[in-house]
Amino acid sequence: MDGEIVAIYPGSFDPVTNGHLDIIERGTGIFDRVIVAVLVNVAKDPLFTLEERLEMLRDATSRWQNVVIDTFNGLLVSYAAERQARVILRGIRAVTDFEYEFQMASMNRRMAPHIETVFMVPAEAYSYLSSSLVKEVASLGGSVTGLVPPLVERNLHVRIQRKDTGKRV
Repeated sequence: MDGEIVAIYPGSFDPVTNGHLDIIERGTGIFDRVIVAVLVNVAKDPLFTLEERLEMLRDATSRWQNVVIDTFNGLLVSYAAERQARVILRGIRAVTDFEYEFQMASMNRRMAPHIETVFMVPAEAYSYLSSSLVKEVASLGGSVTGLVPPLVERNLHVRIQRKDTGKRV
């Protein structure tokens, strides 16, 4: 669509957190369409399968009409160009995030100068939140209520119980 501003919000989303949803929700108010793009990375060993992550994202974002859930592999800027996105949306929680994100944004700009990277700081309540931290807290028996959507919380408990009992997932 002419004039439509499409943003790509890339990540592994293993699992999606309320911090991710904060960025997505705010992005829906700024951009015409937000594509939440799950990176397919065979080198990583995620807790949840690609299909499970997509299902949880679809469930968590169903209230926003201008959000699309998709997958990609390879270069993000190639995927963004393929989807006619003009923006890469990224969340930054801390200075350590900024250093990494700055390097990535600079390289992306070198490869695709017409695609802008927009950084958003999550709401203060989620400024410390990461998927890794959520998985760690859940695996140690802590509560993740309020940190992830209800479906993610249920799936985390099931997955961790199966891991603890040695059952195949």
